[in-house]
Amino acid sequence: MADINKLEELAKLVRYFILEMTTNAGSGHLTSSLSATDLMTALFFEKLRFDIKNPQNPDNDRVIFSKGHASPLLYALYAAAGEISKKELSSYRRFKSPLEGHPIPRLKFVEAATGSLGQGLSVGVGMALAAKLEKLTYITYVLLGDSETAEGSVWEAMALASYYKLGNLVGIIDVNRLGQSGQTMLGYDLDSYKRRVEAFGWEAKVIDGHDLDEIVNTFDSINGLGGETFGKAQGKPVMIIAKTIKGKGVSFIEDKEGWHGRPLQQEDFKKAVKELGKINFELRGEVAKPIPSFKSQVPNSKSTYRKLNIPYNIGDKVATRKAFGEALAELGDVYSRIVSLDAEVKNSTFSEIFKEKHPERFFEMFIAEQNMVGTALGLSKRGKIPFVSTFGVFLTRAFDQIRMSAYSGANIKFIGSHAGVSIGEDGPSQMALQDIAMFRTIDGSIILYPADGIATWRMVELAAKNEGIFYIRTQRPATPIIYQEDERFEIGGSKVVRSSSTDQLTVVACGVTLNEAIKACDKLKKQNINVRIIDVYSIKPIDEKTLKKSAGETNHLIITVEDHYFEGGLGDSVLNVFAQEEKVKVYKLAVSKMPMSGKPEELLDYEEISAEAITDKVRSILAS
Repeated sequence: MADINKLEELAKLVRYFILEMTTNAGSGHLTSSLSATDLMTALFFEKLRFDIKNPQNPDNDRVIFSKGHASPLLYALYAAAGEISKKELSSYRRFKSPLEGHPIPRLKFVEAATGSLGQGLSVGVGMALAAKLEKLTYITYVLLGDSETAEGSVWEAMALASYYKLGNLVGIIDVNRLGQSGQTMLGYDLDSYKRRVEAFGWEAKVIDGHDLDEIVNTFDSINGLGGETFGKAQGKPVMIIAKTIKGKGVSFIEDKEGWHGRPLQQEDFKKAVKELGKINFELRGEVAKPIPSFKSQVPNSKSTYRKLNIPYNIGDKVATRKAFGEALAELGDVYSRIVSLDAEVKNSTFSEIFKEKHPERFFEMFIAEQNMVGTALGLSKRGKIPFVSTFGVFLTRAFDQIRMSAYSGANIKFIGSHAGVSIGEDGPSQMALQDIAMFRTIDGSIILYPADGIATWRMVELAAKNEGIFYIRTQRPATPIIYQEDERFEIGGSKVVRSSSTDQLTVVACGVTLNEAIKACDKLKKQNINVRIIDVYSIKPIDEKTLKKSAGETNHLIITVEDHYFEGGLGDSVLNVFAQEEKVKVYKLAVSKMPMSGKPEELLDYEEISAEAITDKVRSILAS
């Protein structure tokens, strides 16, 4: 039986911590934290099973604050559990403090960075999928704000959770009526929330978010709501729709507009504390420990490395997108933690090959790229290695989710197929032309662009073996195999594929344009013009040493050529290398016109990134 009196006292203590924290910081979202205090106090100290001394225990229930601006509540809960001291709370929002304005994994209790609204439920979907895959019994809880339910990504996550029958996922919508600048779309129309949630295949429970008895009873009854216990295939995800009051507990800010993100002044703080009444500062809540599962007690087995069987020979033609699918399927035998997520284009990205070989580790994500990335983050934080594939251009839809995954320390591998104008007849809506620029801005990202099937296999292998966010760019057209099977590739490396002691200029290329550069080199050689060709397959980090050496040996002249817009791609990466080198001249060839449908060869010519265009540019530079 729940001790409601103790929960009431704990909620009072949590509210005090929230008020003190935000007042001392001079900023922070106290009203949004106060509205969810009763809900989360009941969850933490009555329902949650969490080894507070070991946050990474695989049996722990997971908690995601999708409404990340309620960070004062999160920190106050751990303070009430005795894990964050009063002194540490006073560092809230201070420089270098792990108690940031919005939660980030610098704090050991936080797994996913939140604060960009609409993303937490997707992360929860990923964590729930990981539990189902591993047959673990933990439950994932996600606290959402009512304002963020206006985000489409929330409903993408809702749809997928019911599709995969995630009975181990519980959402909690804090319906406090007020957003940042006014009333939310639905206000207190709880019936509309309920009908929408149910329409997406969830069980919905409408409650009073300040009635601790009702909250506890709801948590206790959740297992039976879907007719099955958590983790069973027939289970339904559950959404608790809680009517709350923004600023609850402080009468003069309750349900008042204009208080979002606004702290109390000292005089108001004193008034607010007086309203709370007597507070037991010695009181601490206990969080129940998880029940160890057999699965979590079995040590993780290390994959035994074996040589990959790459089925190509020099001169064969294969599309790098197909090479990706074949490589991933093979690597799935080596790395049991690999999972594949695809946005319903698996027959184009060739992730279907992985699905055929490892069906239990393939997740169809449908045409919902934002949710796909958030789900990958959740899987990644539970130890999986997600390979996320779709057309490169459609990954740009999920830029914010990718950005936030970097702040979460994610281990996600993105595969963008159909890169550049070389896809041909499908036209500009399908062409990835801004993707390199986008991924270059992602903190700590690694960008690899293979030119043939051998390079693709090796780069997929690199991505699997190394932690972090990778972007591998693949192509639609089949291109010739130019590398031997035993060729080695490394992060930050490059390959000099044509060179001589009389090279007059260096051409830097990657992907499809490397083949164009090689053709141009061979043509120029017949005219007694020698040029060096470098395959800069690692765009970030880039091989500065080789580029500088080649520039010094080829009259300080460099041409970059890429199937990407001028802005932010290979050319700009190379320019960064030579920013302080006055002698080096860098000329860029890139996509400069609005593309259109046509044959790949026609489009490469049209955008002046073909072998002919490279040849003409070399002649022009050497003649000037």
